[in-house]
Amino acid sequence: MQTQVPDVSKTYVEATQSAFDATLPECAGGESFALMVQGFSMAPEFLEGEIILIEPEGLAKDGSYVLAMHDQEWTFRQLLRTEAGWMLHPLNPAFPDAAIPDLSSIHGVIIQKALPGRRRASKHYV
Repeated sequence: MQTQVPDVSKTYVEATQSAFDATLPECAGGESFALMVQGFSMAPEFLEGEIILIEPEGLAKDGSYVLAMHDQEWTFRQLLRTEAGWMLHPLNPAFPDAAIPDLSSIHGVIIQKALPGRRRASKHYV
């Protein structure tokens, strides 16, 4: 008798996508929302623990910081236009760039960051 092992990684990605999508209907269309930065791929500009404010219907353009769905994961990167096309660029050189075919994977533009408990550390990006 052969036991079939479920593909846990796929289930996790689908669950993560569903959990994220489930929060969107409560927001009215382009209502901004906040996320906490995790990891160091966007250092030194964005540090782990900082809060970023995302505008879902913001204008994504060359140089914008964006929230994107890439390789079935949510990622936060700088959007760059190169001769080869659009690129998701981490600020930390230890992480690789990721090419994207178009802007359909972009789901929001970062418009502000803040460090919890430090109002004066806030910075706007629009």
